[in-house]
Amino acid sequence: MSADMQGHNSVVGGIAVEKLRSYIERWERLDEEKRAIGGDQKDLMSMAKADGFDVRTIKHIIALRKKEPSEIEEQETLLDIYRRALGM
Repeated sequence: MSADMQGHNSVVGGIAVEKLRSYIERWERLDEEKRAIGGDQKDLMSMAKADGFDVRTIKHIIALRKKEPSEIEEQETLLDIYRRALGM
């Protein structure tokens, strides 16, 4: 293997090897953290359910809190219109 392919700044086929490796390893670490957080969220919802809360409703509230008030109002208006159209 030549010296230019072994060091910190090695380039193979025009690709900076260490920079590429750094991006991939960082992605893998973030992916591991995401899985851990997902497990924590699942545990949290299990605790909420054990305390008598409806998990589906909690998740709906969380989704609503991410939206702008105008977006929520528009969605609720359409839901009401659709319900009335279906006789609900």
